Amino acid sequence: MAYNASPQGESALRAATAEAERRRQDLSVLVLTPQESPDVPSDLAHLLDGVPPSVKVKPVAYRAESEEVADSIIDAAERVAASLVVIGARKHSTVGTFLVGSTTQQVLLDSPAPVLVVKAGYA
Repeated sequence: MAYNASPQGESALRAATAEAERRRQDLSVLVLTPQESPDVPSDLAHLLDGVPPSVKVKPVAYRAESEEVADSIIDAAERVAASLVVIGARKHSTVGTFLVGSTTQQVLLDSPAPVLVVKAGYA
C-alpha cells in the first residue's frame, strides 16, 4: 500500500490493513514522501501500532526522491509481488469529478495487481 501523511493516506492504510487481514496476507507499506532518516515516520508508526497481530507488517519501504510517485508504487508492487495495491485519492474539483489524478490513473493502468482506490474518511 502507498502511504503519505494525509487523510487519504491514513484511509488507504486502514483499507490495506483490512484487506491484508481478510486475505490472510502480509502488509507492505511504501512511504511516498522521501525520508532523510531511515526511521519510520512517527505518524505512520502510530498507525502501524493499531495493525492487528494477525497481520504481519513487512519492513517499510521509501520512495526515492528521484523517482516519480506512480513509478515507485508500481515498482514496489512488482518487487513484493503484491496481490492488491491500495492507494488514497483526494477529492477533485467539479470538473475533475469524472477524472482521477495523473498518479492514480498511471497506477490504475500500469499496476501488476488490482488497485483499490480509497477516499479520505474510509473507516
